[in-house]
Amino acid sequence: MTILYILLDGAANNSGGMGGMLWLLIAMILIIWLMGGSSRKQAKKEQQFRSQMKKGDRVLCGGSLYGKVHEVNDTTVNVELAGGVVVTVEKSAVTAAPETGDGGEK
Repeated sequence: MTILYILLDGAANNSGGMGGMLWLLIAMILIIWLMGGSSRKQAKKEQQFRSQMKKGDRVLCGGSLYGKVHEVNDTTVNVELAGGVVVTVEKSAVTAAPETGDGGEK
């Protein structure tokens, strides 16, 4: 934010043309590009996990339910939450379970 403040201050005090505005535009484009790159990388990683999902993988369903993959279909996944409790979940709602945590089995 300090860099943005400096650029805005320089743009306001620059009476000689569009030089300050150009730097502001360049800074904004750079910030948007950096933020977009990390989200694209995360989305690609999740898509790769979903395509390689197999029986026995630990997953996190909907952000709060840990379980193991019981069966993988085209658009859905059957997840075993507890002994004998199997639910069907949309593939897009399933992510890889973190290796460390309090939920589920280790």
